[in-house]
Amino acid sequence: MTSLDSVLDKDGVRLTVEDAVATVTLANPDKRNAQSPALWRALALAGRSLPGDVRVVVLRGEGKSFSAGLDRQAFTPEGFDGEPSFLDLARGSDTELDAVIAEYQEAFTWWRRRDIVSIAAVQGHAIGAGFQLALACDLRVVAQDVQFAMRETSLGLVPDLTGTHPLVSLVGYARALEICATGRFVHAEEAERTGLANLVVPGDELDSAVRDLAGALLAAPRDAVIETKALLQGVGGRSYEEQRTAERAAQARRLRDLAGIGD
Repeated sequence: MTSLDSVLDKDGVRLTVEDAVATVTLANPDKRNAQSPALWRALALAGRSLPGDVRVVVLRGEGKSFSAGLDRQAFTPEGFDGEPSFLDLARGSDTELDAVIAEYQEAFTWWRRRDIVSIAAVQGHAIGAGFQLALACDLRVVAQDVQFAMRETSLGLVPDLTGTHPLVSLVGYARALEICATGRFVHAEEAERTGLANLVVPGDELDSAVRDLAGALLAAPRDAVIETKALLQGVGGRSYEEQRTAERAAQARRLRDLAGIGD
């Protein structure tokens, strides 16, 4: 693809592709990009709809807020049109409820696929499900007005949209527990200092900073980035010696590939 192509526009999610960069936009600014099951299904569909030559995926939210989190309508008796309310879901069996939550999580799992690098461009509020969606990405570039918060515990719930693992990985157990249990805001300076944000920029520079980062990521050969990402993702499950072995195996594959020698 050599021009901006619209691939998907559904339920508050818009997917466009330009060359090797895809942009997924949360497109309901009037509701501060509040999330719903329909939006989650559209996000999962966006992941399945990526053309094979996409290398970088940018996630952004229209308007002043990245995402204010779960639409509170989910907790009303009527819920969303055509959807069971969360109150109805709570009356189901453990197996049924587990299956529904697993389906919701699919919107949050594909961003760390090894064949892409994902960047969340975050401004304003990123609350609850919005925070977890930003955490789902590999990298985060944030505006100076960013406000992260994990509010699920304050509502009597737990974060269940895959955000707990990356949060602990980034900031450590003790700080992650404190952020989740208090529901407090994390602002730009702390986000950068603790590793939640790779870069903090003025709000009017957010888009250009993300474009620059995407361009830098595209400068390296794709296969080398994929192998490097796989190495780094596997660190938590390997010992030091196992990681050394994995590095040698990955480098051998790269050298053979560069030399045109098959396995």
